[in-house]
Amino acid sequence: MKKIVISLGGSVLVPTLESNNISKYVSVLRKIIGKCQIFIVVGGGGEARRYIRVARDLGLSEAAADELGIQVTRMNARLLVAGLGDAAYPRVAEDYTEAQEFAQTGKIIVMGGITPAQTTDAVSAVLAESVGADLLINATSIDGIYSADPKKDARAVRYEHLTPQDLLDIITGCRMDAGANTVLDIVAGKVIERSGIPLLVLDGRDPENLYRAIVEGIYTGTIVSKENTIPLPA
Repeated sequence: MKKIVISLGGSVLVPTLESNNISKYVSVLRKIIGKCQIFIVVGGGGEARRYIRVARDLGLSEAAADELGIQVTRMNARLLVAGLGDAAYPRVAEDYTEAQEFAQTGKIIVMGGITPAQTTDAVSAVLAESVGADLLINATSIDGIYSADPKKDARAVRYEHLTPQDLLDIITGCRMDAGANTVLDIVAGKVIERSGIPLLVLDGRDPENLYRAIVEGIYTGTIVSKENTIPLPA
């Protein structure tokens, strides 16, 4: 059975606590069970950035602000675990060893952040390498990787395929402070390059996009791999 790691953006899963997509994702993830082994790394989203902003205003260091952000990612992860019920391992994994141990049950494994100065995208890349994943999916708030921010530049072009080196060229120089919100951070990019694990970046605002990609092999997004193909269970 193929192993798929999903980096699930906090702004996608929990745009706000009052308006969240947890139930929608639970429904989709339950339909995928049995077709592949699933690991999910949940981001902090806007809630984490709000905590980090207040922490900075209070004079906390970037490392301390990051620790607050990590706690928010784990709270988001706990909400997803609660929604998944018996489909997920009942505890949020707090490191890669725990994730691998919990995976022996065959349940969906959910985790949040781990280390200050490391985004959950980087966590997902290292997790993918640790468990020998066949595919890493980044479910984010846009439908792929663009030449510029498509929310700010109408001329931005979406890339259909990038090599790992192309990806590194794009993200080199991205800021690394607490709460940074970029396409991927440099750590994630380098892990993807060295591991050779294919990456698919797609629009996670519609959870059905995840189902269509994994189960039906139909997707709109950006493939990052040496070859212009990705391994899917379908």
